[in-house]
Amino acid sequence: MKKENGMCSSEQISSEKTKDESVVAEDLGFSRVIYQDKRLYRFTSDSVLLSRFVRAKTGDNVADFCAGCGIVAFHFYLLNGGAEEPQNKKRLRFTLFELQKNLLSLAVRTARENNFDCFSFEEGRLQDLPARYAGKFSLVLCNPPYEKGGFDGGVYEKAICRKEITITFPEIVVAAKKALKFGGRFAFVQRADRSAEAIAILGKNGFAVKRMRFVAAKAEEKPYLVMIEAVLGGKEGTEVLPVLVNEAKQGGKTGA
Repeated sequence: MKKENGMCSSEQISSEKTKDESVVAEDLGFSRVIYQDKRLYRFTSDSVLLSRFVRAKTGDNVADFCAGCGIVAFHFYLLNGGAEEPQNKKRLRFTLFELQKNLLSLAVRTARENNFDCFSFEEGRLQDLPARYAGKFSLVLCNPPYEKGGFDGGVYEKAICRKEITITFPEIVVAAKKALKFGGRFAFVQRADRSAEAIAILGKNGFAVKRMRFVAAKAEEKPYLVMIEAVLGGKEGTEVLPVLVNEAKQGGKTGA
């Protein structure tokens, strides 16, 4: 497969329907479906929380980094007018970036099944983000690998979605800085115990943290997750929202 700067476009990604029983259509909400593969990494409630945390602006051009099967971008779209008629009144556009071809093929299939025509797809490393994407986006969304460390066994395709094996958080921030317009927003989730590290890395790359929200499994427990929205070139001043209790996590349900 021919790639440009380590990436290939949606036209090069196969989206042929498969009879493989490992691929399942699950409820995306709003009478839509999303495709997942039981053998690959499957999204958790963290992705849904991120899609609800961010506010869409009319005309947003959105990049979804580490997109997986596309849950963050698809749910964000539906929450912000994609489920209404006429569809996409906010004129949102999306490009999903994912390293694993098999996961991105699921996202392509979901978009076509639901007639989402404002999505495009790129397979490849974020470290090799093509120059044509420089300064293109007004919003970058990302549910990154949370854990530091290399591959220590198990299913490799799942491990790289959880651990910083193929990309680190600082590299993601650099890619977001490259992809965003000045004043663009970068919204992501991260482990709560890495929040100070994340804020420091953002600051070194010219981002100002504008909104933060911690997430806990129970009201009396310490947060396990933080959601952050930062602005490239933004001024100081951070809105810290009340802690969110994630009932899905509390009930032990972290997948879709």
